[in-house]
Amino acid sequence: MSTLPLVAVVHAGTRHRTLRLFLREARYEFLRLFRTRSFALSVIGFPVVFYIFFGLVMNRGEQIANLSVAKYMLAGYAVMGIVAAALFGVGINLASELAAGWLDLKRSSPMPPAAYLLAKCGSAAVFGILIVSLLAGLGIIVGHVPLSLSEGARMVALSIVGVIPFACMGMALALFVPFSAAPGIANMIYLPMSFCGGLWIPITMLPQLLQKFALLLPTYHLAQLMLGVLGAPSIGSSASHWCGLLGFTLLMLGVASLAYRRLEQNS
Repeated sequence: MSTLPLVAVVHAGTRHRTLRLFLREARYEFLRLFRTRSFALSVIGFPVVFYIFFGLVMNRGEQIANLSVAKYMLAGYAVMGIVAAALFGVGINLASELAAGWLDLKRSSPMPPAAYLLAKCGSAAVFGILIVSLLAGLGIIVGHVPLSLSEGARMVALSIVGVIPFACMGMALALFVPFSAAPGIANMIYLPMSFCGGLWIPITMLPQLLQKFALLLPTYHLAQLMLGVLGAPSIGSSASHWCGLLGFTLLMLGVASLAYRRLEQNS
């Protein structure tokens, strides 16, 4: 009986060390990406520039669905930034490290494999929060968007959760596609998925065929949830959008698992 408290203390110490390891790995991963100017500037700058032009300048004073264009488009470009942070922050960087043999070195170390992947997801989530916060700040200061504290907090929370499906897609992409082709293929996925998902213009302005196709896209489901956070009328129920994101996440995890097994067999 006297050994039980000692075992509990050992387990608590192990959990504490593991948590510190995960947090340290995530911190270093974020700093590495943030100091890579080409990555940080493009991932943060792309949705910000689009929002300034199309949300704050060109459609100033216009309204969509009883909301100002500046507030309505804030949802779409926030999702656009979240997708970019996850797809490029996880997918392209993982493909680069696979090509350089860095993943083999990580696998041979005593660090848990989950820490490596969770660090990438965590850094992508932080980038997503930065992008959403920057867009919201621009909307409030420049576009006079009425954004409550509750709406801002829910946008941040949704950006953290919304990173997960696209991080899984980035992981599957990195495991299937060689690094030399990964950036081009990622852009071929990212840009059409953003447009067809209704991130650039309202989904109701797209042709009927694309509106039906959008139902299969995770960008559409995340954008509808973000619109709901901002008080805009969204298409479909929240439950259907969450189910769509969950189904896409599981599909990408399955694809990544198959790709990883193939990689293990060939190595």
